Amino acid sequence: MKKIFLLLPAALLYAAVSAHAAQLNKVAAVVNGQVITMVDLQKAALPELARARINPENPSQAAEAKKILGTVLDMMVMDILLGQEAKRLKVHISASEVDNELARMMQFRRLTKEQFEAQLAEQKIPLSEFRKNIEKSLLRQKIMGMAVGRRVVVRPEEIKAYYDSHKDSLYNREGLQWGFLVYHPQADGKNLAAKVKNGSLSFEDTARRYSIAPNKDKGGNMGPVPWGNLNPELETRLAALKPGEVSDAFDIKNNGMTFKAQVRLFRPGGGEEKALTLEEATPRIDAILREPKATERFEEYTSSLKNKAIIDIRL
Repeated sequence: MKKIFLLLPAALLYAAVSAHAAQLNKVAAVVNGQVITMVDLQKAALPELARARINPENPSQAAEAKKILGTVLDMMVMDILLGQEAKRLKVHISASEVDNELARMMQFRRLTKEQFEAQLAEQKIPLSEFRKNIEKSLLRQKIMGMAVGRRVVVRPEEIKAYYDSHKDSLYNREGLQWGFLVYHPQADGKNLAAKVKNGSLSFEDTARRYSIAPNKDKGGNMGPVPWGNLNPELETRLAALKPGEVSDAFDIKNNGMTFKAQVRLFRPGGGEEKALTLEEATPRIDAILREPKATERFEEYTSSLKNKAIIDIRL
């Protein structure tokens, strides 16, 4: 009896360890033979779970946690499909391309290398992981350009129709500056943004108090608008504004987290706006009309990748 008594706890311990290991090694999905484990999925979903203040181990939050995990899993599946497609197309992102994008981000945020890395450390994001995310983003853009860009056509009559309908908002953009406000996760971004939009709150004061974006101490002022070098979504929103206007609130993603944001367009000192001719406005209109078409084509392209793939979701 004594021998059995000694062996029983060991057997129970082994069973518990084996069960834990089995849970850690559980497969969340298989994409064309490539495995995504639950460990991979939970790690990728941590920022979004933290933002939503959801504990995946809490039974009362199980439904919300599963929804977030499903969304993140969809993104991971697409990353794998695009990675496999990149191999087929012989597309790759070099270390120098990642370095250049990092430099651009630091310049955009007006941060030194040390300040930028300190921010990553504060958010507990390893630089190597951040570089991998940049690589995925650049790879997506490159594949989008190769597979989708040639299929996007903006016809002259579309440009003329847009010009005729938007003459009042097409003007010389030289000398314009912009403001950027990203609301802290604990702030009521939607409500605050509405008040900034209607003028009951100052953009600058709100940025100083609630923003986590660069230059919050300067009221969110980012200086001259770097047209052509901005994130396409930000540039599109700024292009739709007249000087002195503020955008509605919109969602912006950063390292897996979603934040409410706003942009502002203004001309220091004011001044009368000079209207553009059709010829002068054509490049700008082409860019405005091209983006939604490119997004639609890319969604069609990624859907076709999913349809041709063998995907086994086990979440």
